[in-house]
Amino acid sequence: MRVARLTLPSDEIRRKLEQQARDRSMAARAAVRFRIVLLAADGLQNKQIAQRLNVAPRTAALWRQRFLEKGLDGLACDAPRPGRRPSITPEIAAALIAKSRQSAPSDSGHWSTRSMAREMGVSKASVSRIWRANGVKSRNVDRLQNVDGRTLYGELEDRFRSLQRINPEGSKTAPAPPQA
Repeated sequence: MRVARLTLPSDEIRRKLEQQARDRSMAARAAVRFRIVLLAADGLQNKQIAQRLNVAPRTAALWRQRFLEKGLDGLACDAPRPGRRPSITPEIAAALIAKSRQSAPSDSGHWSTRSMAREMGVSKASVSRIWRANGVKSRNVDRLQNVDGRTLYGELEDRFRSLQRINPEGSKTAPAPPQA
C-alpha cells in the first residue's frame, strides 16, 4: 500500500516538529508522534516509519492522518476516550437517594452507609460517593438534634450557662448549699 507523501505547509512547521521531537522534557510517546510526521514528510511509507520507530503501521497511519486533520495541535494530546461504564445506573442512584431521604431502616433510627449498601445491593463506598455527590447527609447527624430543633451543642451551651449562673466566679469549688 503506497501512501502519498506528506507535505509540510512551511519550514517553520518543520522546525517546530523537529524541536518537539528532540525535546527531552516531552513524554516519549508524544515525541514519537512528531517523529512519525517528520518521517512521513521525508516520503517514507507507514510500514517503513513503523519499522524505524518500532511502532505499529496503524499507529503511523493514525498520527499522519491526525496531523493532516488538526495540524500541530492534533499531535499534542490524545483523543478523548469514553472511559468505563458506570456500574451503578442513574436509576439505582436515584432510588438510593429517595430511600435515604424518605425512609428509615426498621432496625435503627438512621441509615448508615453499610445498612444502605446491604439494602440496595451495592458497596458502601458507592453509597458514600452517591450521598456526597448529591448532598445527602447520614442520618446519624440528625441524632444530634432535639425535638425542638436545637443541636446538642446548643443544649450543652445552655447547661454551661446555667452552671455559670450558679457559680459566677468560676471557682473550682462547688457552690454552698442553700440555707433553709
